[in-house]
Amino acid sequence: MRKDPRHGQALLPAGYTARPFDPSADLPAVLDLLTACERHLHGDAAVEADAGEFAAVLARPGFDPAADTLLVHGPDGGPVAWAWSDRRCECRVHPAHRGRRIGTALLGWMESRAVEQGVGKLVQVVADLDATGLAMLRTYGYRPKGASWLLEIALDGLPADGELPPGPAGVTIRPFRAGDARDEHQAHRVVEDAFADWKARRMDFAEWAEHAVHRENFAPERSPLAVSDTDGRVVGVALALDQPGSGDGYVESLAVDRDHRHRGIARHLLQHTFRACRDAGLSHCTLWTHSGTGALDLYLKVGMTVRYTSVVLEKSLPG
Repeated sequence: MRKDPRHGQALLPAGYTARPFDPSADLPAVLDLLTACERHLHGDAAVEADAGEFAAVLARPGFDPAADTLLVHGPDGGPVAWAWSDRRCECRVHPAHRGRRIGTALLGWMESRAVEQGVGKLVQVVADLDATGLAMLRTYGYRPKGASWLLEIALDGLPADGELPPGPAGVTIRPFRAGDARDEHQAHRVVEDAFADWKARRMDFAEWAEHAVHRENFAPERSPLAVSDTDGRVVGVALALDQPGSGDGYVESLAVDRDHRHRGIARHLLQHTFRACRDAGLSHCTLWTHSGTGALDLYLKVGMTVRYTSVVLEKSLPG
């Protein structure tokens, strides 16, 4: 093992080098790397990596790719691992290069960077099928704090549109109006308010929009809003993304105002999204949920099942 001169915290095997991620040059290669990691774990159920996820990471307030990312190249010069650290962190190593302590090196770099930033805790999310990764994190002091699930529903079994139950009284369901600033800001308010109780921090509009409605693959025609008939205020949203090359639709966010919960709004929004995905020729619709939201039962009741599970781990860092 040796220290890379440009990133002294990352101890890498001989022949491996590290440098920061360059958003303008490295994106295609890193997307291929992440897709290879997903396919190694999940086979045909894997979804190709999405450039929008990178845009969301880069939009984090104060995030500096030159300091907060690391891209490892192998002896042949190709990217073999990637990591970032900024309150949360993520590390991926190509399956062909595992077992060489590259992940351990990146873990040390991520923690060192977090300490430099004054971060008290680091959170990582690891697929439960990644037994090696989970064992490594437990060895280095990470402890489970929750779970997240990717759920799916087969769209060919949906009832005909005429069999949909009526929507909640006093609420109209309509599509998201693409590019409409009022819809965008109201959706931001609903989502961030809904998840405020369990998220570590609130996203401002600019960061949130990069993660949601300003993504290139945002699908407004599959993203219904629930609007109060009384004052025209948006009280619920289901924001969907397209996944090119996949037969899946994807729900990025489902949220309902606190004062309008337990009225069937979330269920009705999902039903509209499922049908919009079916009408677009997709075979399944998927979404992620976290144990902290308490929403798993809702998704199971509308007919979704768990495709795979990830473990959310946390470690306290020295002050």
